[in-house]
Amino acid sequence: MRSPDPAPAPASPADPAGGGGGRGADHLVAALQDLGVDTVFGLPGVHNLAVWEAAAAAGLRVVGVRHEQAAAYAADGYARATGRLGVAVVTTGPGAANTLGATGEAMASGAPVLVVATDVPSTLRRPGVVRGVLHETRDQAAMFAPVTKATVVAAAAGDLYADTVRAGSVALQPSSGPVYLGVPTDLLGAPAGSVARAPVRPAPAPPVDDDELARARELLARARRPLVWAGGGALRSGAGDLVGELARRLAAPVVTTFGGRGLLPPDHPCLVPGPPHVPAVGRLWDDADLVVSVGSDLDGTDTQNWAMPRPPALLAVTVDPADATKNYPADVTVAGDASAVLGHLLDGLPQRDGLPGLRETLDAVAGEVRAVVAADEPQAGALLDALDRVSDRTGVLLADMCIAGYWAAGFARVPGPRRLAFPLGWGTLGYAFPAAIGAALAGRGRALVLVGDGGFLFACGELATLVQEELPVTTVIVDDGGYGMLRFDQVHSGVPTQGVDLVTPDFVALARSFGVPARAVDGFGEEFASALEEGLGTRGPDVVVVRAALVPPPSTSPRWYRRRQAVP
Repeated sequence: MRSPDPAPAPASPADPAGGGGGRGADHLVAALQDLGVDTVFGLPGVHNLAVWEAAAAAGLRVVGVRHEQAAAYAADGYARATGRLGVAVVTTGPGAANTLGATGEAMASGAPVLVVATDVPSTLRRPGVVRGVLHETRDQAAMFAPVTKATVVAAAAGDLYADTVRAGSVALQPSSGPVYLGVPTDLLGAPAGSVARAPVRPAPAPPVDDDELARARELLARARRPLVWAGGGALRSGAGDLVGELARRLAAPVVTTFGGRGLLPPDHPCLVPGPPHVPAVGRLWDDADLVVSVGSDLDGTDTQNWAMPRPPALLAVTVDPADATKNYPADVTVAGDASAVLGHLLDGLPQRDGLPGLRETLDAVAGEVRAVVAADEPQAGALLDALDRVSDRTGVLLADMCIAGYWAAGFARVPGPRRLAFPLGWGTLGYAFPAAIGAALAGRGRALVLVGDGGFLFACGELATLVQEELPVTTVIVDDGGYGMLRFDQVHSGVPTQGVDLVTPDFVALARSFGVPARAVDGFGEEFASALEEGLGTRGPDVVVVRAALVPPPSTSPRWYRRRQAVP
């Protein structure tokens, strides 16, 4: 459902803004609004209808999806594209459980998502006993504990405003991530009294330790071949300009992780034009005498499962010192928000010589990266060319866990922060298409989805959501007849293919049955590029089906070059 256009609601007993009281659901919605939320994603159920009613009355837009997992993915897509709180409202038991995969992806990728799930009425609970109430579980909140920063369970209607503010604030606080808010359904309709409302301000960042800064400055001063490694924490902090300036002053190359892509503009003189899984990029790490890691935990996916050698010196800038040094021990760790720490480090940092030489080096690296793409998979080069041509005209590119998505996530031009969403992360197949629901509502422009035929079928019913909400989403479905990456794994291992060749529908007919314009092309040549350009001019959703099979890029684990080097 779509709520009415936002407008001030008159103070009434159902409106906590007027101080006259209201139901628990009204207080929950008021708290969301004070957290800066104007759009939520959800699926109605008998237990949570009061939230939908309160949201509509308050002018909050509620986007109804066709599966609860899609609600959490859409909230994730919205959060990644905006940096604001993404909210999924789902119902009790199986409805809540359906969000767990998407919630885990938000946790792994640091997306600030609030999952609001109803639970069985508190009046029907009996401690330690599962009585058989509709949708009852032994401990619903416990299901979410491994995939959230925190779980908050409301105990009284009068607590719902404060509980919601607390849960949303924790989700947004660095390191950001998902939080579960459980609400016994009877609290939503119960009188909640009055509440003092106010815009929710972020908690002040703790001060940066002067001793740590001094030690970090010493490392920077001694380094002769520094390299900056920037991750998702740097992007979420909004530290792109500061990372770019640090790199300029140091004349240092900047490698961005999957989570950090788009942090620097594509024409920045220090930006490394490719992922660390390409040998030409990996050599920059190998040659560095200091790695400055900003907002990264140096995870297995980006380091080829830590096959990259420990650098001679490592400076970690992070909000979570334990997380930043769990994989590579740091010589110095400066705890704090990346923007705040880099601001201190730049104070008085001199400009080094070497930028022209660095530019020559990175131009040579770019040539090697292009050669790798051309040699590995010519069709991938055509795909990347087509994406590059439209990158400045699209809002967010959402790449799924499919071969085309892997190529785009590692090698496509990303014109700015929060312009790429990729579930790595947890690696959840089927992420990109439902996440585009949220990304399309982020005010960034048209969302562009790259998804395989297998991943698209996880949530193909969300075509109805795109139509219902008239969302600007172009979906590119790459149809290779199954799970192409898994097929490659089996063929590469010399075993017969099993479970990877799929019966798939006529995707063009499927899309058109929902009223979505669709066309099919063969390969990623000019016909595809033309279809992509045409899609960008469409007002609502459209679908382009590409019949093509690609070889996976070197950023996928079966092709990691350091793994091959380690084999005797």
